[in-house]
Amino acid sequence: MPPVILLGPQSHKPDAGDALREAGLKGPVALVTAGYQERETHEGLLGNLGVKTVNLTLHARSEDVFASDAEFAIAYKARQARLKAQHDMYRIRLDHAFEAAKAISVRQLESELMAEEREASVRVLRNLDSEHLMRSHAVASAFDLRWKPSERKVIARHQKELKKLLEPCEAVVIAGGHVASLLYRMRLFDVVRLSGKRPIVAASGGAMVLTERIYLFHDFPPHGTGVAEVLDVGLGLVKDLVVLPDPRHRLSFEDREGINRFVRRIAPAACMAMDDGARIFAERGKVTRSFVHRLLPSGEVQAGWVP
Repeated sequence: MPPVILLGPQSHKPDAGDALREAGLKGPVALVTAGYQERETHEGLLGNLGVKTVNLTLHARSEDVFASDAEFAIAYKARQARLKAQHDMYRIRLDHAFEAAKAISVRQLESELMAEEREASVRVLRNLDSEHLMRSHAVASAFDLRWKPSERKVIARHQKELKKLLEPCEAVVIAGGHVASLLYRMRLFDVVRLSGKRPIVAASGGAMVLTERIYLFHDFPPHGTGVAEVLDVGLGLVKDLVVLPDPRHRLSFEDREGINRFVRRIAPAACMAMDDGARIFAERGKVTRSFVHRLLPSGEVQAGWVP
């Protein structure tokens, strides 16, 4: 696995350029900004990196694939519709389980029984997450087995072009944006394999994509309930972590019961709240050092966590 540096959000105080300099990476670097979709080539998405960059334009390439290979596009659209339908049904089950867990948590019960009931509530949430990931993975695996994306002529051509673009690059830098769009474009073109052993610096949503499980979270949503939901398996370059970027605007740190429930739900993975300036360094998939806040089962926040 390549060395990885995970960063927090870049919209307030971009520090991806600082991370490159601290790592001694002088460029050129390949940019993955597909999470910004049609805006992927806009300047300044990661601030001033201070090095020469080559944008891999994965979103535009995916649009070319779908326009050029109608048969594949129809199958891919059907796959995405199936995944969305499964996610919608998972979300219905999750909402009910979450409300039940909240209702149980405020009941007046003998302490030992209450502990058992809280653990049962977490187990229900964890099982829903696990089943959803398993079913989503099964759909994606069946699609890949049937359609063999890398063997499709237009995808193979883009992969050849991407490999050539990557050749002079010292590292790969991944921005955030729409996490699902970013994840699926990176999978479609097998960017991790093409990148080889090059260091990867990933910010915000990009950091989420490199972990094993991607959780979408927002305690203050404009509509619906503020329950964290697992999106999909990630690319797995950093093990045993779930990362939550921009926690100041998305997490209720006063809700210690909610933090406790979520931390136990994702255990044994550690839960990292990645704000401005956060850093997580990983080698061979394991965290080696970090400057980041960790959410604890107590509902508290541990500042400056070091593994």
